[in-house]
Amino acid sequence: MSSHPLSPDELDLVFTALANSTRRAILSTLADGDASVSELAEPFDMSLPAISRHIKVLERAGLITQGQRAQYRPCTLNPDILGAVQDWAKDCRDTWHASFDRLDSYLDQLQNHE
Repeated sequence: MSSHPLSPDELDLVFTALANSTRRAILSTLADGDASVSELAEPFDMSLPAISRHIKVLERAGLITQGQRAQYRPCTLNPDILGAVQDWAKDCRDTWHASFDRLDSYLDQLQNHE
């Protein structure tokens, strides 16, 4: 998946970006392919500057990149960051599963000693 784990600060930026429904909708649109800012703004009842601010948050988090092709500045999804978040979540899940397995074993030992 990801080439390197995200730092705590990087994770904070990603989760802050993902906490907003407009930004999640933008990411969903970009999952289907590149789009311009005006294309991304179409479904929303907000100004282009407001959409641009959301795009800047997504860029700072590394979730998207914005290219430059003449006048066209397409936004592109960066799946590597989402892969790194998925890796982080999997590590957390594995840690919790191991902790619950140890707790189950301990509780079984307690019940067997009664």
